[in-house]
Amino acid sequence: MPRILLVDDEPSILSVLSTLLKAEGYEVASALGGEKARELMRSERFDLMISDVRMSPVNGMDLLRLAHDELPAMPVIMLTAHGSVETAIEALKLGAFDYVTKPFKVDELLITVQRAIDYNRALVENEDLRAQLDARYHLENIVAKSAAMRNVCEMIKKVAPTDTTVLIYGESGTGKELVARAIHAYSPQRDKDFLAVNCAALPETLLESEMFGHVKGAFTGASADKVGLFEEANGSTIFLDEIGSMPLSIQGKLLRVLQQKEIRRVGSNKTISINARVLAATNTDLEDMISRNQFREDLYYRLSVIPIEIKPLRERPEDILPLVYHVMRKDTPDAKSPPTLDPRVCGVLEAYAWPGNVRELENAIKHAMTFAHENRITLDVLPPKIAAAPSAPPAATRTPHPAGVEKGQSLKAFLRDKEREYLKEVLAFTNGDKEQAAKTLQISLATLYRKLPSESESR
Repeated sequence: MPRILLVDDEPSILSVLSTLLKAEGYEVASALGGEKARELMRSERFDLMISDVRMSPVNGMDLLRLAHDELPAMPVIMLTAHGSVETAIEALKLGAFDYVTKPFKVDELLITVQRAIDYNRALVENEDLRAQLDARYHLENIVAKSAAMRNVCEMIKKVAPTDTTVLIYGESGTGKELVARAIHAYSPQRDKDFLAVNCAALPETLLESEMFGHVKGAFTGASADKVGLFEEANGSTIFLDEIGSMPLSIQGKLLRVLQQKEIRRVGSNKTISINARVLAATNTDLEDMISRNQFREDLYYRLSVIPIEIKPLRERPEDILPLVYHVMRKDTPDAKSPPTLDPRVCGVLEAYAWPGNVRELENAIKHAMTFAHENRITLDVLPPKIAAAPSAPPAATRTPHPAGVEKGQSLKAFLRDKEREYLKEVLAFTNGDKEQAAKTLQISLATLYRKLPSESESR
């Protein structure tokens, strides 16, 4: 439901406007004077402000300047009892969407309000669209808008066709396994299974058996021979996650696999030749572990032939909104449209530090989608600790990043050009009668003048 902020220093005007707009289905907040309006603008979200011009000590022009600077996406309609051309032109130059003279005609006011609400909705949807188009889905759904992640994608494309061992660095939740799966997916072994083991999830005995297999009777409970992951990964890819948690005793056996291309099952003296591509990942500083004799230096150099580092999400904020739209699209049924984001939500998401990285972001968005109202994500449906985080500047105040072909025409410019073409056609139809053209277009004469190109643009 669109939210409108009404500002006037006459209670009777506020009462009439509030009753009228609520009857049309709008949610209305009233501010008696500019000072109260200024407080509300800085603490709440509104889709439109309707303000009187003549107020004291904070007048309508002051509020218009504030809105233009801090909430540029929010349209403003000015009310004036004077109807002077000078006041109207000044308001339009300062960024007002339109103006209505007092006493106003109800139909004219409601039409102007609806156009302003449509304009605001178009801006928000355009921002959503831009963020969705900015998402780059390379290599198994890796979202890479930031330079850091684009570099990761380039490295994946270069190392995937080889059989080189790769060590992937990154904090928990950054997507290390996703990168490993992408390397496999673009390798010559893509048609074979990708096998993974978390070295931190199993005790030493079970980890050794899981990786190398065992023979019957090798230990209590070994009632039959077992094939290990390295055997199963012969001719394919094996991913060793959290390699820093691997016990030193098993590190030596892994080094033998990398050097000799052979394994020995637990409890067996027989060696088995294998040819598996090894990818490993860690969220710990292996060089620091080497200095403390907790990780083998020779194994480290065998694993890190090609190192790939995934930056934490806080260091690549450009990826946050594309990741959000990726998660929403992935979790939205095919028959439905993904939710839209309140602009203030975008600011909060981009300002939050994301200590849990992409995994935390994905969980937060799933939480918000569960409690979203009318398919729109607002601050109140975010997890509390994220909603309480300071907000970044509204998306509309940031320099837009070009989507698609960098040298192509923007959507805004394209729509503006098409609008002007239609205005010219209507003016031709009315033989240049601007008043008649404004009526035909169902807009005010002031809006028509504002939308027409200036003389310098027409040349």
